[in-house]
This record gives sequence, structure tokens and C-alpha cells, in this order.
Amino acid sequence: MAGQKYYVVWVGKQPGVYASWADCQKQVNKYTDAKYKSYPTKSEAERAYAEGWQRNWGSGATAGKSGTRQASGGQTGGNGRLTAGAAPASAEIDYDSISVDVGTSGNPGPVEYKGVDTRTGAVLFERGPIPKGTNNLGEFLAIVHGLQYLQEQGSNKTVYSDSANALKWIGQQAVSSTLVRDSSTAQIWKLVDEAVQWLKANRYENRVLKWETKLWGEIKADYGRK
Repeated sequence: MAGQKYYVVWVGKQPGVYASWADCQKQVNKYTDAKYKSYPTKSEAERAYAEGWQRNWGSGATAGKSGTRQASGGQTGGNGRLTAGAAPASAEIDYDSISVDVGTSGNPGPVEYKGVDTRTGAVLFERGPIPKGTNNLGEFLAIVHGLQYLQEQGSNKTVYSDSANALKWIGQQAVSSTLVRDSSTAQIWKLVDEAVQWLKANRYENRVLKWETKLWGEIKADYGRK
């Protein structure tokens, strides 16, 4: 089980330090250009809050005791395949984008996912609950659904996901999961198989990038089930 996290909200409805993601989310949800970030200890969070977002968030962040944080990521090339790459430590959020995330109850267990406008948090699409699946499969479906949604809109916006595994599967146009195929998982496997076929049959110019939670806080599509 993950340990306690503390959340700093520098720019939001009510700036401060919060002891739960739910309380933090109330301050930043649908708040344009909100600036927030999680920390492992209360003392680190309080220090960062006192220093201000310019020293601790996004491109304004300066090296602290642990040095400059590195942000890894990837982006699509012209053939729609995910290519290896790394975003610089000062990477800014591309707010002209959508963010996707999954919500699960058990792993495996019921799965739901959604895509939201990264700037406003407005829900653009959502699906589920799917009776039985895994977090990684749900993340994969969310990304593909996001690409399909943007293609239908004629948009080249960026897609953000905080799942390294799902991003890898997008690049490989294949999934690697130990989830058994049986009657209880038939629905999610049908969706995954269709998603893989869509990736192989379609081209897209959208960037598909890793959301850097350590730099930017929880992804805007997060279900708050930490």
C-alpha cells in the first residue's frame, strides 16, 4: 500500500497544503492553469508551498536537495508509432490536450476510464464499468479511445497518460497481459483486440505523452482512488 502523500496547491480555488487527493482535487478541478504537486512528507510539502510554485513546478522548478527532476516521455512519429524520447526536465504541460485515466475496483476487477480536457477538466468521453479487467488494460483502452475521439474531431491534440505500460503497448501495437481469457473477461478482451486492430489500421499525428505526476501532480482525469 502506498504511503501517505501531501498535496500542495499553489494556484487553485484555495491554495494550501492538503493531506488527501480528494481535498486537493476540490481545489484544482476545472480551475484553469491550476498548479499543484504531491510530496511524500508534510515537511517537504510545507517547504515547497512556502517557496512558491516558481521554484517547484514545471519549467520554473529549480534543483533541490535531490537535484533536478528528470521527466521521461515519448511521442508519436509520422507513422503513428510511439517513438522513444525524453522530455526535458523543464517540460511544460501542453494544455491544448486531453488526459486519460482508468478507475478500477480490484486488479483484476471492474474497470472504467475517461478522457478529459487537460485545461478545464471537462469530461470528453467515459466508458464502463467493464465487468472484469486490469488497470493496465484499462489505461491502454483509454489512450486508444482518446486517439479515436480526436480523429473523429479532426484534432491533432496531444494525449496524456500516466501509465508507462500502456504507452509502451501503444508503441508496440500489442499488449502483454496475464489476464486470463474466459467468459468473465470476454468484454474487455474484445475491446482490447479491437483497439489493437484500430492501431494497426490507422495513422495519427497526435503526440502520446507520459504525464509526469512527480512534476505536475495527479493527471486531470484521475479518479481520486489513491
